Amino acid sequence: MKIAVGSDMKNHVTDAVVEYLRGQGHEVEAFGALVQTSAMWPKVALEVAEQVAKANFDQAVLFCWTGTGISLAANKVKGIRAALCQDAETARGARKWNDANILAMSLRVMSEAIAKEILDAWFTASPSVDEEDVACLAFLAEAENKYRAS
Repeated sequence: MKIAVGSDMKNHVTDAVVEYLRGQGHEVEAFGALVQTSAMWPKVALEVAEQVAKANFDQAVLFCWTGTGISLAANKVKGIRAALCQDAETARGARKWNDANILAMSLRVMSEAIAKEILDAWFTASPSVDEEDVACLAFLAEAENKYRAS
């Protein structure tokens, strides 16, 4: 799988995530502070989200201090469903019920061990084919089109 990883800060967790994903056989491309000295979180989020929306990447992982800002910014891009996840079950649910395509994590609270658990849950989960779950995503796509057009 081709995965974009971006952050406004580089630290041991971001390095561990990139290394772990590559070790799992994924093709990983780094963005933001992972490849330059500084990066604004909204710019990193939008750059990565646009790449995912254009299908240049299958999924993405984004980081900022709380994870909130980078997920909010990524969700500005049409077709992006970025989910801020602090644990494996939330990540699994975000993939299953929300077909989330960008995983956002907080650098403030994230340990390497928990990040790996979250990644495993995220990348082993698949979107639900349950009729109600599919209907919810269709409704969300319609809302996205309605509110983005306004």
